[in-house]
Amino acid sequence: YRHAAPSGPWPWVDFKTDLSSPDPPFRKGEHEWRRYPQELFGNWSPVLVARSKMLTQCTRTSMKPCVIYSIDMMSDGQFKKREQGLHRVEVSEENEKEFWSQLQGEESINVRVRALFVDNMSESVLKMLGTMYNIEPFFFSSSTNWIPSRYREDVRRGVGDHITVILPFIRTMEKKNRTSSLSDTSSKNHIDVMAPLNLHGNPYLHLSRFCLSPFIDDHILLIDLLAVHMIREKNSSTIITYHSALRDRTTAERLYQVMERAGGSVYWNKIFVASEDPTFFFLVILWYALYAWDETFEVLYNHIKDLVCMQSVRVVDKAHHIQEVILNAYDFAAMADLNHSLHSLAAHLLQYETFLHDFEKSVKFVMETPNPAMEDLGNRDTTEQLLQRECKNLLSEIDRLRRRCSVLLSRLKNATDLAYASVNIEDSRQTHRLTMATLRDSAAMKQISYLSMVFLPASLTASVFGMNVREIAPGTLETITRYVWVTLSLTCATAWIVVALQPYSTIHEPRAGMWRRAAWPAYFLSRKINECSKSFWTKGRKTSPQENDVSLGPIHRKGGHSSTLMFDDAMVQEDAIRG
Repeated sequence: YRHAAPSGPWPWVDFKTDLSSPDPPFRKGEHEWRRYPQELFGNWSPVLVARSKMLTQCTRTSMKPCVIYSIDMMSDGQFKKREQGLHRVEVSEENEKEFWSQLQGEESINVRVRALFVDNMSESVLKMLGTMYNIEPFFFSSSTNWIPSRYREDVRRGVGDHITVILPFIRTMEKKNRTSSLSDTSSKNHIDVMAPLNLHGNPYLHLSRFCLSPFIDDHILLIDLLAVHMIREKNSSTIITYHSALRDRTTAERLYQVMERAGGSVYWNKIFVASEDPTFFFLVILWYALYAWDETFEVLYNHIKDLVCMQSVRVVDKAHHIQEVILNAYDFAAMADLNHSLHSLAAHLLQYETFLHDFEKSVKFVMETPNPAMEDLGNRDTTEQLLQRECKNLLSEIDRLRRRCSVLLSRLKNATDLAYASVNIEDSRQTHRLTMATLRDSAAMKQISYLSMVFLPASLTASVFGMNVREIAPGTLETITRYVWVTLSLTCATAWIVVALQPYSTIHEPRAGMWRRAAWPAYFLSRKINECSKSFWTKGRKTSPQENDVSLGPIHRKGGHSSTLMFDDAMVQEDAIRG
C-alpha cells in the first residue's frame, strides 16, 4: 500500500492532490508535543495529517478517557507488575500535563522492555507518545486506517532502531442472539469478505455418525488488528500497541492480561534469561494472533462439517415433524441458502489466505531484522540462534494454518460438488418420472388413434352422404365444385396466415419484417424458381469425362524415346528371346 511505510516519499498524496499551494509557515521548537507530527516530521503538513485521518479517528477524551496499561520486563528476564496506579493510567483533558510530565520523568533502570497497551487512543496521547519516542506518523495513520504494513526506520548501529508491524488477523467470538437461518437475508445479494462472517448453528440436527454435537453455538468471525511499534535501544526498549475502538476487538486490557500470563511461561522465561534481546517480547505478542487464527479454523471446521451433514441428515422442526433436509426435500429456497453459505465461506477463506500470507511476511520481517543494539554483546550468536529458532517455530505454525485453510477450501469445493450432484440426481429422477408419464400418455393416445382409425371411414362416409349438393341430393342449390373451391380457399388462407405469423420459420429469411412475412408466398416461389434455374444452368455447363481429360503427351526418356516406344521395344525383345 502506497501510504503504509516511510519509504513512500509523498505521504498521503494522490495524483489528484493539488500541490501548487505552499504549506503554511511553521517554526519548530515552539509547540512541544501539541504540533506533532509536523514538529518532528516537517513533510507531514496539516493537510496531509487531515487526509490520513489519524487524528480525526482518535477517541475524544470528553467521551471516553484514554487508558494505558503497562508491563515491565526486567533485565533478568522476569516480568514485574508496576506499582499501584502506574500499571493502569487514565488520561483525560484534566490530567494531560500530568501524564506528559510522567512520561518525561519515568525511570527505566534495569528495565529491558516497557510495554504500553493503549486503549481509546486520544489525540493528545497520540501526540505525546509520538513526540516522546520519535515515532513515525505512518504507525498511527496505518493503524487507524487498518493498513497492513511492516517497516524499519531510524537504524543506528550499536544503538537501536524502530520496527513496526501492523497485522490484521481473524478471531472468533460467540454470538449472543441466536438464529436458525443459514444466512442473513440482508447479505444474500453480495459477499463482503471484509465484513464479519456469521456462522449460524442448527440446534435441530440429530445426532448421527456424521454430526457429533446436536447443539452448535453461533459464532462470528471478524477482522481484528494487531498494531505494534517497538523502539529497540541498548539500555531499555519500549513497545507501544494501538487498539481499535470498534466493538468486540482485542482491547488493551485483554492483551495486557495475556502478556502478563506469558511472563509465567517456563519456556519463554528461559529464553528471556538466555538472551537480552527485547525482540523476543515482540514475538510473544505475535503468538496472540496465531492463537486467534487457530481458534478460528477450529470453528470453521465444525461449521463446514455441519453444512456437509445437512445434505444427508434429517431435522426435527419446532412442531416435531421429521423433514428431509434441503436437498432431499427439493426445497429451492433452502438450497439457495446453502449455496450462498458455501460460496460465502469460500470467498472468506480466500481472503484469509492473504491475511495468513501477511502474517508470514511479518514473522520473516522480524527474523530478518536483527537488533542493532545487540551487535556488541557477547551472546550475539546465542541470540541469533534463538531468534531464528522461534521465528521458524512461528512460521511452521503459520504454514500449518495455511495448509488447514487449503483443506477447508477443498472440503467446501467437495460439498459444493455434492450439492450440485444431488440436485442433478434429483433432476434425473424427476425427468425419469416425467418420461414414464409421457410413455403412459402416448400409449393411451395410441389406443385413441386406433379407435379413430376404425370410426374415421364411417364418419367420412356419413359426412359425404350428408352433404347438400346437387350431385348427391337432387333439388339443392350448391354443387360439389363449389364445395371443393371453398375448401381449398380456406385451406390456403389458413396456411398463409399460420406461416406469416411464425417469425422463426425456415420459409422466411432471417429477421424478416411483418410485411415481408405477409408476402411470403411470392418470395418463397421466386426463391425456388431461382434455385431451380441455377441448378439447370449448372448442369448444362457440365462436359463429358473425355473433354475433361487432359492429354499429357508421351513422356520422353533419355535418348529422345517416349515411354510408349520403350514399352514396345521391350515386348519385341521378350518375343525374340522366347523364339
